[in-house]
Amino acid sequence: MDEEYDVIVLGTGLKECILSGLLSVDGLKVLHMDRNDYYGGESASLNLIQLWKRFRGNDKPPAHLGSSRDYNVDMIPKFMMANGNLVRVLIHTDVTKYLYFKAVDGSYVFNKGKVHKVPATDMEALKSPLMGIFEKRRARKFFIYVQNYEDSDPKTHEGMDLTRVTTRELIAKYGLDDNTMDFIGHALALHRDDRYLNEPALDTVKRMKLYAESLARFQGGSPYIYPLYGLGELPQAFARLSAVYGGTYMLNKPECKVEFDEEGKVAGVTSEGETAKCKKVVCDPSYLTNKVRKVGRVARAIAIMSHPIPSTDESHSVQVVLPQKQLGRRSDMYLFCCSYTHNVAPKGKFIAFVSTEAETDHPAVELKPGIDLLGPVDEIFFDMYDRYEPVNEPSLDNCFISTSYDATTHFESTVTDVLNMYTMITGKVLDLSVDLSAASAAEE
Repeated sequence: MDEEYDVIVLGTGLKECILSGLLSVDGLKVLHMDRNDYYGGESASLNLIQLWKRFRGNDKPPAHLGSSRDYNVDMIPKFMMANGNLVRVLIHTDVTKYLYFKAVDGSYVFNKGKVHKVPATDMEALKSPLMGIFEKRRARKFFIYVQNYEDSDPKTHEGMDLTRVTTRELIAKYGLDDNTMDFIGHALALHRDDRYLNEPALDTVKRMKLYAESLARFQGGSPYIYPLYGLGELPQAFARLSAVYGGTYMLNKPECKVEFDEEGKVAGVTSEGETAKCKKVVCDPSYLTNKVRKVGRVARAIAIMSHPIPSTDESHSVQVVLPQKQLGRRSDMYLFCCSYTHNVAPKGKFIAFVSTEAETDHPAVELKPGIDLLGPVDEIFFDMYDRYEPVNEPSLDNCFISTSYDATTHFESTVTDVLNMYTMITGKVLDLSVDLSAASAAEE
């Protein structure tokens, strides 16, 4: 271990694994260590026995739930936008050759006490029960504007500069009501709160276009894809990739103490009495607790069920967004459901998550609006975890720390953090213009 590396990565969470893969592909000499004896850190994937050990201590899971190893329960479940940046990053590193994806069946939104399919195109807007007949026509016009909008072609801008016009002003031009904007902003553009209304509309229009293009990609009922066997496959795929490029992975390394020189810059990492020298360290917040601050908490429930979520057209995999306004909250709530069709549970079993940014200390009460939508559950677990973000100055100490995972059930915010960190570490912007067909969905 007493060698010198360009970068040492601590923790094998999703963000750390993606960065380790990107840096290896760039030709840097990378050492990747984790204090745990398993991949994934906070974003690990657990079988039934591990799940019970984590939430129920010494109890054993009941036999009727089936074989433990048929379960791959992701602790931080997030769907991927089919044309989103994460998929582009996966293709850029060629890690897609180790993964199989399958389209996600449904994308829904909670509105006035009911669950509805999210309309994403002008044709779907006309059919949606979310709007009355006149509102449908207005929404259809707005969707056509968004579909036709091209940054580079002023003819499609209809005289508006979307870097200046706010989302609220754009919506007013099309006469859409608050209810319509609520599902467009939160379930299509995937904003996490309502601040976007007073920000330039370009971001929202681009997010809506990404949703529509991703939806068209696999002709499924949603714009999302998910790996077979769950997200636990990702860190392992990146570990393989890293090895191909000469990177080194070491699990079960206790302590992992970051060492600094007299100027306060990273000098290396010590574990079990040996120090590996390096110029830069990349890690999750748990490895450098004195350089991060707590910014929030996530409340979540994990349920094992024997049926799909009601009112989602029997979808075996689905996301439901519950916008904050519908619940009288400050932040959105998310439902995530996956099942045996993605090989994350035995036949006939479904895994559902309800998550939100915590506003109280009582997850079971706070998550009730989401849990009520699940129907009967076989088992349910409640959990809360703190969210941290870095407060250090990487240009001074060469420590690059990721932000904790948020409550969203899609990857958009996660991959933004990774791309920003990549630019800080390398001084380069990652080229994401890739051939998207390289990540094909697994055949049925």
